[in-house]
Amino acid sequence: MSRTIAFAFPGDLALNTGGYAYDRRVTDGLRNCGWDVQCLPLGDGFPNPSPEAKARAEDLLSRLPDGAQVVVDGLAFGVLDTWAERESKRLRIVALVHHPLALETGLDAEQQQDLAASERQALAWAEHVIVTSPMTARELTSSYNVPSEKITVAIPGTGPGTPARCEGEPPHIVSIGTLIPRKGHDVLIAALKRIEHLSWTATIVGSHNLSPRTAREIEEQLAESGLAERVSLAGEVADVRPILASADIFALASRFEGYGMVFAEALSHGLPIVACRTGAVPDVVPEEAGILTGVDDIDAFAAALGSLVTDRGMRRRKAEAARHAGALLPNWNRTVGIIADRLETLP
Repeated sequence: MSRTIAFAFPGDLALNTGGYAYDRRVTDGLRNCGWDVQCLPLGDGFPNPSPEAKARAEDLLSRLPDGAQVVVDGLAFGVLDTWAERESKRLRIVALVHHPLALETGLDAEQQQDLAASERQALAWAEHVIVTSPMTARELTSSYNVPSEKITVAIPGTGPGTPARCEGEPPHIVSIGTLIPRKGHDVLIAALKRIEHLSWTATIVGSHNLSPRTAREIEEQLAESGLAERVSLAGEVADVRPILASADIFALASRFEGYGMVFAEALSHGLPIVACRTGAVPDVVPEEAGILTGVDDIDAFAAALGSLVTDRGMRRRKAEAARHAGALLPNWNRTVGIIADRLETLP
């Protein structure tokens, strides 16, 4: 079996998001395992590319020779349904789905229906599908008609983190996530406003570039809240490990996560977590290591933060549980090994 593969992705592979970090780790790991990996950048605008951008991406993919094996990141693959149908008999197409496109926050009903329909069609023409969580596997089987035997789960790897002491006074609350609607930073700021009478500081790390409108709204909300001196908007940070090691509590009010690599990173640093019970988050964050609330429930999120800020005993217990859970997470060698083994054994 040839160990040559094309890896196609939209946008900029260097972006500091969980999805792109996964793609980088996988492509680098396959190369380290002896694979010849050809990276194919498909251009910007996905999953809503212009007709011209979509045509260019399809043309690039269609230049692959007969019999080539190509992994296509789901952010693009879900809208390449007509290309997948056209090329499925000639190419060995593998989809990499971080989470279904229709589950992104901020879509109206028509957009959700259109994305779900195109992704369902695209997946029907894929030879195999790699997903990053059991939750996504279940969703593709139940809602996208993908047979379970056609799916391989390769959970993101997590490296060891410097243990956070979780004894800060005042406690330092850290949140990490690109400033897009799905990450729920508006909920976090509103929750922090509810507990402004308590002693704490907070840092929000995340790029302002993927959704400038959301970034402006977050900046305006923070200014109007009167919390600007206590909450730092740190922007994009190349290495978040020092910030996690300095934290006492990790908090992210995501409205959906296909996996949530940052939660795994927080566990690896032994941080108690406040998050929402949505998507794969309950699979990643054990109950004993955090507090999960309903999506968009500002009062419950504030109460959870307040309990960890004020109750040092609870903070210690959940931090210890987080350290234990973090130590059990798979590393990147394991993740890449699962993918490499599956790619090698596909017919």
